[in-house]
Amino acid sequence: MNKWFNRLSLSVFAASLPGILTTLTFAAETNIQDLAGKDAPTGAVWLDTQDLSAVGSGWGVVGAGKAVGGGSPLSINGRKFVHGIGTHAESVAGVDLKKTASRFLAAVGLDDETSNGGSVIFQVWIDNVKKADSGLMRGGDAPKLLDVDLTGADRMVLVVTDGGDGNASDHADWAGAAVFATGNPVKMVASDFKVQDMVPNVMPVIASCDPAKTSINGPRIVGTTPGNPFIFLVPATGAELKDFSAKNLPAGLKIDSQTGIITGSVEKTGTYPVTLSVNGKGGSVSRKLVIEAGNHKLARTPPMGWNSWNCWAGAIDDAKVRAAADAMVKSGLAAHGYQYINIDDCWEKERDPNGDILPNEKFPDMKALADYVHSKGLRLGIYSSPGPWTCAGFAGSLNHEEQDAKTYAKWGMDYLKYDWCSYVAEKDSGLEGLKKPYKVMDKALDNCGRDIVYSLCQYGMGNVWEWGEEAGGNCWRTTGDITDTWGSLSAIGFNQNGHEKFAGPGHWNDPDMLIVGRVGWGPNLHPTKLKYAEQITHITLWSLQSSPLLIGCDMSNIDKFTIDLLTNDEVLDVNQDPLGKPAGRVADSNGIQVWSRPLLDGTYAVGIFNTGMDTVDGTVKWSEIGIQGKQPVRDLWVKKDLGDCDGQYTVSLPAHGAAMFRIGRPNKD
Repeated sequence: MNKWFNRLSLSVFAASLPGILTTLTFAAETNIQDLAGKDAPTGAVWLDTQDLSAVGSGWGVVGAGKAVGGGSPLSINGRKFVHGIGTHAESVAGVDLKKTASRFLAAVGLDDETSNGGSVIFQVWIDNVKKADSGLMRGGDAPKLLDVDLTGADRMVLVVTDGGDGNASDHADWAGAAVFATGNPVKMVASDFKVQDMVPNVMPVIASCDPAKTSINGPRIVGTTPGNPFIFLVPATGAELKDFSAKNLPAGLKIDSQTGIITGSVEKTGTYPVTLSVNGKGGSVSRKLVIEAGNHKLARTPPMGWNSWNCWAGAIDDAKVRAAADAMVKSGLAAHGYQYINIDDCWEKERDPNGDILPNEKFPDMKALADYVHSKGLRLGIYSSPGPWTCAGFAGSLNHEEQDAKTYAKWGMDYLKYDWCSYVAEKDSGLEGLKKPYKVMDKALDNCGRDIVYSLCQYGMGNVWEWGEEAGGNCWRTTGDITDTWGSLSAIGFNQNGHEKFAGPGHWNDPDMLIVGRVGWGPNLHPTKLKYAEQITHITLWSLQSSPLLIGCDMSNIDKFTIDLLTNDEVLDVNQDPLGKPAGRVADSNGIQVWSRPLLDGTYAVGIFNTGMDTVDGTVKWSEIGIQGKQPVRDLWVKKDLGDCDGQYTVSLPAHGAAMFRIGRPNKD
């Protein structure tokens, strides 16, 4: 070992056994200077002198000796580095070694240009085995030194993952990255290694719905406007269901005893407690449903249903919408409360001489399509933009808002996704400019004569969660579009903390549609890239946050795991809880996050999340959620009582996995 290595003080982070990680940290100023200078240590080559074009980065342009995006010189906690690679989570960099290298060294950390923002984990993988791990690092942390033995190695992969809170500000530096090699020089190469490969895809144990047991599911409260058409399918499961009934229905409504579909128009403003009942082979059951009639009473719980974009995108047509409605019923999802069948972009054509919007040839008769969906007790949604054009380039609603709202009502639409897209006229005129187009359409919907749930889609601009309700929104997108990757899911889902204070009955934060099942954004579909554990995290987090649950997959080819994932009524009950208090984060430490929300019955719903790459224990403490003493704990995913626990509960969580519990004793009434 040369004198350069003798000057390193090595601090073992984990036992030095095969497959166990070793992390080394700086102990003296001279060590930092040796990596920070212009000249490489004897026998080493700087990695940033190689071709970096194959290095993957979650954002920006990979920098050679610069922070990501070609910005300032590399700097970690005030330490400057001449050489190194500036990248951004999620990031993968392959290095072809061909058994010629002996050692890798790099100082890792968040670049100072993030102003102490961001959180990441650096990892070094050798021939598909993880050999070094920085642990969670945050902006402002001192650099750590990763030292890896490369003897006999063919391939090294440098990985940066986000710290579990999304990849905002994750400007990650491999500062002073150097490889000691003999013979042929090392070479940066495109790597077929993916961050997602680090998470094992083990099928979790989750409970399935009992097909024989008679049960009424779904929301416990629904809203309507007096005088407007009303439709509601009683969500019921069980064998040989018959004799649906609804006691104390408000005047103007009736129920079909064979289908369980309630239709009509409520005559007067009021709050109507209704008793729903149904008979089946598995017994007879009853359940309360509150119908709240008045102005602006829609979406008392988050909308549940399906949207066409994440599977069909521009390939959507009338037949696919009908197939989705058929599958919603056949799969049993409708029997668990999923109600909406929403058409996204690409249904439009042009306007007629009177200015009325026309559907394209793929949708020959919108009224007939709506009637078909309504015949199943479901509701139909549609899409437009406040600009002159939609995102896909079709006619938007600018200067035709009232006209379009009346057209949607005439067709029988029940939901409108209103996507910012080409609306630019008021974009730079401050907050009022962001509100304006949504208020215009809100007024048009109020006067169209039909209940249409109003979804604002503008990606969170101007902190829409703070004013979306004022603009008339029943829900509002808080983020850009989601994709079926852990990076996208975690970046969106774990960045919703703090938004919960602005949401409640009738107005909900929307972190975008679900990415489970077969998705594809067009005709070429594929199974979601999310691992099973990540899908559990997805539905757990969205349910805790009272997010709309809009399925984005091909409903006609839905697998059993996805059905089980989407039909766990104990999980859905949290999402649909009438109290409408979304969860916030109550603990965040070492890659474990705890989110909690109060429920109407006095209990608490709690999610524990492992955002790291290894199986670890996660704990919720009673003090974090505002309870004390011995409390009963129920696992919602397996539908199992776990007994009384005193002060806390601990569970083993797989990488990127989650567990969901109901904790506490319900109120007697």
